[in-house]
Amino acid sequence: MKKICLITILALVLMPLLFARAEALGRISLRVRDTKGNAVPDAVIAVYQGKTMITEVKTSDKGIALVKDLKPGTYELIVSKAGYMQFKQDNVVVVGDQAIPINVVLKTKPEEHTLKQPTSPGAPEVYDSSNLYNSMLKGKIGSATTSAYQYEGYPPSDTNEFAAINPNTFQRADASPLSTFSIDVDTGCYSLVRKWLNSNELPPANMIRTEELLNYFSYDYPQPKDKHPFAIYTELGTNPWNEKRQLVHIGLKGKELDLEETPPSNLVFLIDVSGSMESSNKLPLVLQSLDMLVDNLREQDKISIVVYAGAAGTVLEPTYGSEKGKIKKALAALRAGGSTAGGAGIALAYQTAHNSFIRGGNNRIILCTDGDFNVGVSSTAHLIEMVEKEKESGIFLSVLGFGMGNYKDNRMEQIANKGNGNYAYIDTILEAKKVFVNEMTSTLFTIAKDVKIQVEFNPALVKAYRLIGYENRMLRTEDFRDDTKDAGELGAGHTVTAIYEIIPAGSDEKLPEVDSLRYQSTSKLTSASKADELLTVKLRYKLPDSDTSIPLESPLLSKVIPWDKTSDNFRFSSAVVMYSMLLQDSEFKGSSSWDLVKKLAQNSLGKDEYGYRNEFMNLVKIAELLKTSRKNFED
Repeated sequence: MKKICLITILALVLMPLLFARAEALGRISLRVRDTKGNAVPDAVIAVYQGKTMITEVKTSDKGIALVKDLKPGTYELIVSKAGYMQFKQDNVVVVGDQAIPINVVLKTKPEEHTLKQPTSPGAPEVYDSSNLYNSMLKGKIGSATTSAYQYEGYPPSDTNEFAAINPNTFQRADASPLSTFSIDVDTGCYSLVRKWLNSNELPPANMIRTEELLNYFSYDYPQPKDKHPFAIYTELGTNPWNEKRQLVHIGLKGKELDLEETPPSNLVFLIDVSGSMESSNKLPLVLQSLDMLVDNLREQDKISIVVYAGAAGTVLEPTYGSEKGKIKKALAALRAGGSTAGGAGIALAYQTAHNSFIRGGNNRIILCTDGDFNVGVSSTAHLIEMVEKEKESGIFLSVLGFGMGNYKDNRMEQIANKGNGNYAYIDTILEAKKVFVNEMTSTLFTIAKDVKIQVEFNPALVKAYRLIGYENRMLRTEDFRDDTKDAGELGAGHTVTAIYEIIPAGSDEKLPEVDSLRYQSTSKLTSASKADELLTVKLRYKLPDSDTSIPLESPLLSKVIPWDKTSDNFRFSSAVVMYSMLLQDSEFKGSSSWDLVKKLAQNSLGKDEYGYRNEFMNLVKIAELLKTSRKNFED
């Protein structure tokens, strides 16, 4: 009996060891070289079994990588590196407790690719979109040489285009008491700056639009309580970077809408599938982004898909949101290839939107591109003329930018502005979630259009003022009451923020002298100037289906609060402004410092539901390190 027990115990102890031996894990040893025999460091090796990615490793400085702990079986390898053709190795058989050696030769990627593109509805091969992300990882979307892991070094070239920005200067309140500008809810610049910083590069100063950094964040402004679709918020405090001056904080808060309260949508996805979109952070990211939007469609919403490359074509006729599978399959079939007939694509998208127009609904084109239009109607002026004409029909155009390398930021911003839409730059899947999930109603549903702001300063209390940012949104004084002049749109729940820097009356600061007038004397102040009003904020806006503007105004009393006692809105927006000025090395930065930016931001994070303000803190730290490093290098 004792012998039987002893044998049983030994069996229980040894069986797991025998089983483990039978299931011994294997390895794959890779050596990656280019066609000249040079080692290729930092190449990405993705290991698959079926549709599932098992692991991912990178090559060392010597071009060597070891994939460990693989169960016996058959695997597929995909080796990728920016600037090289993708390498695939199928049917790699791994045996337990053995290392499988594989030599990889990566060929340099040619400058041009001839890639298959969809032609007409039903023509392209359709892939199962139940797992769109895995389809992209497998290389089924994009060209045969596209890898979802391909890394693009950026900023990669000097062919990116950004409009020059000349910062606003101080204006004398006695000579120019009116400041007029269009609102701006675009956020593209913030994402672009983030992309540069996360690639350990300082962004070019001429690409930084302060208003887009400010308006990337939501602020705790009051909800509208009257007939107007938004409320005005104002606050006056001392200036953190110049104690002799003050800051005026102006905020607008659009009425929030529940998605079920919004009218049905007629959305046309206009997708650039040209050769320049083949990189993993372009077309594959476009498809991931739109996939999230499709998940939030209602049954009454309609989606169409138009693509353009060498020519434009319709991939999906108007399809209701109840057929999400059909929409996703059409998206998953897209490939990149050819030149970029952007003008033809936009024209076809408008035609498609007209054909499925919903009266009283949300009719909108969503253009997804890197902005590299080079065939057909390609000049910015011609494209703007087209979208300005079409917006009068009630079809708005929003622009989403992707990728980098030949990026046309200036062109895309202008097209969105003139198309009564908004412009965002999508650099990560999290940014796509921000635009299409977290802020879906503000992205898609306009509650007020042609929103203009005109601030009248009281010369009795203000010596001079400077609007920070909004340089390409400035309007003439007479444009404020002219309903034919275009301005920005406000989405449901959107917040808009503007900051003025004020030199108080009585300040000893010197301003540029102006010769006295020969034919007229300085205007006399009215009795209203004796009131304790620093300024009056005047607004004009139109309802989405109206061509007549509605006026609204709100005075701001001259009650100055020390900046450290102001609201979270005031302090965080001040931190963002300083961050912008330090990146630009602005002549107006005064005593701004990275420490002061971090102090103001850290103490005004608020609820930060999605972590955007905490992310800002990290970007400030990166920018500080890069600026310090550059200064040390130059010294």
